[in-house]
Amino acid sequence: MSVDISTETSTSQDTGQDRGQDTAQDTAQGMGQDTAGPVSVAAVNEALDVGRVTNPYVRAYVQYWATITEPARVEVVSALDDARLVAEALDAGELQPAGHGLYYSRSYSKDTARSEERTIVATDDETDAGVYNNWRRGDEMVAAQIHRMAGQSAGRTMYVVPYLMSPEGSPLAQYAAGVQLTDNRPVVLHMIRMARVGIEHLDELPDPMDFVKAVHVTGDLPNLGQGTPEDQRYFVTVADRRTILHFGSSYGGNALLGKIAHGLRQACFDGRASAEHGVGGGRGFLAEQFMLLGITDTVTGKRWHVAGGFPSASGKTNLAMTLAPDALGERYRVDFYGDDIAWLWVGDDGRLYAMNPEFGVFGVAKDTNAATNPTALEAITPGSGAIFTNVAYNPTTQEVWWEGRTPEPPTDVTGWLDWKGEAIADREPGDTSPWAHPNSRFTTTLANVPNVAADFEAPAGVPVDAIIFGGRTRDREPLVRAVTDLAEGVYDGLTLGAEATFAADGLDGQLRYDPMSMRPFLAYGEGDYARHWLEVVGAATEQPIFAHVNWFAKDPEDGHFRWPGYRENLRALLWLLALKDGEVTGHRTPVGIVPTAEELDLTGLEVPEADLEALLSIDTERWRQEMAFRADHLAQFERLPEEIWAAHRRVAQALEDAAETAADLEE
Repeated sequence: MSVDISTETSTSQDTGQDRGQDTAQDTAQGMGQDTAGPVSVAAVNEALDVGRVTNPYVRAYVQYWATITEPARVEVVSALDDARLVAEALDAGELQPAGHGLYYSRSYSKDTARSEERTIVATDDETDAGVYNNWRRGDEMVAAQIHRMAGQSAGRTMYVVPYLMSPEGSPLAQYAAGVQLTDNRPVVLHMIRMARVGIEHLDELPDPMDFVKAVHVTGDLPNLGQGTPEDQRYFVTVADRRTILHFGSSYGGNALLGKIAHGLRQACFDGRASAEHGVGGGRGFLAEQFMLLGITDTVTGKRWHVAGGFPSASGKTNLAMTLAPDALGERYRVDFYGDDIAWLWVGDDGRLYAMNPEFGVFGVAKDTNAATNPTALEAITPGSGAIFTNVAYNPTTQEVWWEGRTPEPPTDVTGWLDWKGEAIADREPGDTSPWAHPNSRFTTTLANVPNVAADFEAPAGVPVDAIIFGGRTRDREPLVRAVTDLAEGVYDGLTLGAEATFAADGLDGQLRYDPMSMRPFLAYGEGDYARHWLEVVGAATEQPIFAHVNWFAKDPEDGHFRWPGYRENLRALLWLLALKDGEVTGHRTPVGIVPTAEELDLTGLEVPEADLEALLSIDTERWRQEMAFRADHLAQFERLPEEIWAAHRRVAQALEDAAETAADLEE
């Protein structure tokens, strides 16, 4: 379904095109928005009738949670309600206008990011416990969340948000349907941009019980004890019951339950369980925090697709939304599919396929500008319906700003408010604290991205040619190194990480490991997760090539970045795909194949010879140090497949052999 939310929405309009919004609105208002008590059972049923909810299991689910959270009214929404809901949010002060068809929101100051320590995966099987997933027993967490949520929607509207986390007709659509209940109108507006929203997505479920039941209750945000021993917030995915219960936030991944809680944690669990239902040839699917892009050679007609995982601040979104560098732009076209989530499975033809289950982009605003990500800026232009969260805002001019959008903030600070709503003009001299929160965001639909792929809604997904991992290291990792062995590729993903600092972690150069960039989203143990990777990707008759990329190598003398990054990063991917197609051979090292200087297309780009040599070489001693850290990291994981340990030993031995050879040559 393609939903146009780019129309001017400062006032309610176009109500004649919907499923009876006037009737729905009149009925909802008659349910007691201003009444003292909770909505009645009869009123809930009336709202469900108006919303065309015929699935008896959905109706029972809504009725049950209405009795627990005790909202004043219930309303079923679809994407066609967007204009009206925006107008209501503007009238209520929940949104502020940020120009034509653009909106600004501010969350509570202690509610600005995901809270990993408060995020739980619960099941009835203790073997699902892992190092990172904060596992608890299902009965315990369901009872605790019911207790926390009881009566917490009093005086509010319960919005019923039916959604689909896949293109319609996808082979994985049976795992993509959900119904989110939320008492927060801006959350509904973000969901409309991030998922396909409408009751029609539940009308043809093969099993009417087969939907994710997602409940979000905002809570009394200033009085939840955030960050104290009395913290009342919990964000729980009861994975084996396909139930998501989040309490105590209105922000992002804590509140948009179709995104991370369903799209990653629940789907991670479902991906393994789906093997029993014959999905992916009986091996199931993978749900990963991956970007997905397409590359077309307009001269030869060749087309490739690349999926990849990157820890935070390692360049994932900028790569996902990249364009070809100017010097190569006439030959190569880059298509955007998604910047955050990909589901992967083996199709009937034996190839590995991927699709982005999301409908939009929830992007980090900081450092987004015309140089780093011009496509993102074009996706949030006037009329796009984009929502900005926790950026700086000027209510007089309706402008927004964040660090990195321009080299310097606006010189005239009149009217400007920072992300907390405090006037910049009232700051003390010398106060350089950020105007925008470092995790400030923009929300927009995929259709607004100018280079979105023409087939981004294709039910079949796209075939995957390469899987890349990208960390952030200053000296050990080359620009790109390819891995052609499946177990070594999975091993590389399991040991993915970003470099820590001495000040923060006490050991200079050590990584904070983030397996497959899924550390906060794993739904079961890491060893079983590695086995599932080997089984799913191993079943593909045409294996994707694996690679590790690193855009952040620095010169140790003056600290400059050796590689220009951003759009130039496409050159590393072109070399990788040429290697897969047998057009180049590269140089084999103990940790993979790296390009030769002649193979890397540097047309129109000047890279100093010393930098290029460092970018295409391996520091054996630094790698030998890393292998000890990797061994300790992997040893935490129960039931880690022997194939992964064997891959570790092969790489470690190759490094030892290289060190001995180098020593012999020195003698």
